[in-house]
Amino acid sequence: MRTPTRIPRPPNPYEELAALADPDPLGPDQAYDEPAEPPLLAAGDDEPWSPPDHRRRGRRRRQRGRGRRRPPSPLRTYRRAAKWLFVLVAGAAFLVLADRCAVMYAEKKAQQQLQRTLHLAAEPQVDIHGFPFLTQVLAKRLKEVDITVPDVAADRVSLAKVRASARDVRLTGSLPMGINGAVVGDLGGSVLLSFEDMNRELGASQVRFSDRGGNAIGADGRLSLAGQELRLRGQAQLRRDGDRAVSTEIDGVSLDIPRVATYRPGPAAGSDAGRSLTLHRETADRIARDAARVKELLSVPAVAARLGVTEEDLATALRSEERLREITGAPRFVEELTRINLVDVVLEHPWLLEKLGIDPKLLTALTQLQPPALTDRLSLSFRLPPQAPDLHLSEVTVQRDGIRVELSASGLAVGRGGVR
Repeated sequence: MRTPTRIPRPPNPYEELAALADPDPLGPDQAYDEPAEPPLLAAGDDEPWSPPDHRRRGRRRRQRGRGRRRPPSPLRTYRRAAKWLFVLVAGAAFLVLADRCAVMYAEKKAQQQLQRTLHLAAEPQVDIHGFPFLTQVLAKRLKEVDITVPDVAADRVSLAKVRASARDVRLTGSLPMGINGAVVGDLGGSVLLSFEDMNRELGASQVRFSDRGGNAIGADGRLSLAGQELRLRGQAQLRRDGDRAVSTEIDGVSLDIPRVATYRPGPAAGSDAGRSLTLHRETADRIARDAARVKELLSVPAVAARLGVTEEDLATALRSEERLREITGAPRFVEELTRINLVDVVLEHPWLLEKLGIDPKLLTALTQLQPPALTDRLSLSFRLPPQAPDLHLSEVTVQRDGIRVELSASGLAVGRGGVR
């Protein structure tokens, strides 16, 4: 058996460095553990021990790393996708915000321009539809624009609300600051003249207007005359004056003396034509039951003739109470009495007024009442503003809430100087 030979160990440079260091702080009795001796080499081993070359191995590792790439982790992929998504959302939100700001700016400028052009007391409301707005501006064509104008003065009344919807609006001028007008391809709108405004402006809280059907407007209110309060009734027929104005034709105006009679004025001042004074049925019934009043009434030949009482019957009735009751007790007598026009009769025989229960001063005031003083309370009209000559009235109707007028226009030009 061959005994292995011990090969002398080469000098260790670290031991030489340790010898140059300061004395051991542990003391003579304490010592570090001796490092393990390297394993013995067999007789056939030729390679002596040598220090490791770290630089060479590091280079190999780096070369290996360059040739082999690790796959990206899922978390890193999600983070990158989230960043791009955030960028896209933020960019879209910025574009939408910029588009809406441009719309609000354009609407505000349009409102100010319309208020100056039409001389409006209140600023109108303008709503520009369609998204995106900036692409419409670049194309110089807006899809639809809605306009609402409140409280527009029109003759004696105010229009409660004017609504218009403009479609296919073509902008004229150069971008971005050279837009000087527009051409509206098609415009449709409506005008509302509310009964509430008519009550306030025409009736002065004493006359109320309402729908009577068939484009007729009814009026019902009160009028103080000669110390008495009379009930005013009337009807106004709505009509179009061409395609740009609306007016009313007043008919059926009457003044009721409570529980006595109804007075209807004539068409012209100082004219008896058309004027009438008729008794209410309750007044006629009361007179028919009062023999003394009937005799005084029949003593006027004009009244007896209008009641169909002959001279012979009249003479007999004035002498015989029985014959008088036969004449006045017939249903036809009361009907005829409510149909008689007493205007000329009471003017010739003013003493009859007290017999009928009418104050003579009131009748004098009624006969002197000028018809325009009544019709002016009920008449109304309005005309489209001259600044919009291309606007036309297409339809006029009376509805529950007021008078509604439909408007239409095509090719309406709006310029810097106003509506042309």
